[in-house]
Amino acid sequence: MTTLFEKLGGAEAVDVAVDRFYERVLQDDRIKHFFADTDMVKQRKHQKAFLTYAFGGTDKYNGHHMRQAHKDLVSNQGLNSDHFDAVTEDLMITLKEMGVNDDLLAAVAAVAAAPQHKKDVLNG
Repeated sequence: MTTLFEKLGGAEAVDVAVDRFYERVLQDDRIKHFFADTDMVKQRKHQKAFLTYAFGGTDKYNGHHMRQAHKDLVSNQGLNSDHFDAVTEDLMITLKEMGVNDDLLAAVAAVAAAPQHKKDVLNG
């Protein structure tokens, strides 16, 4: 069975998508402030590893647990559902601009906006 990771184009496509995604995020007035003091090289590396895992490219992910990684953003900076949705929207726009078809976009949306991921990110 072909994974979503493979259907999207594998590691090379995820690398390009994450780089373009963060270009968009860092221009998005709704959420860019959350990344003001972030090491973006490290952030991109974490996001690439997470998406590779989330899209079925590997069964191993050694990044910080979602709740812990976002805990301070929720409690100290007010990270909320609207911000989560903005990040998901930026990812979807990025992939659409890269030519990802609607069926794959729907599959990505199902993973990216999964209720459990949202709950974990928002420490719900």
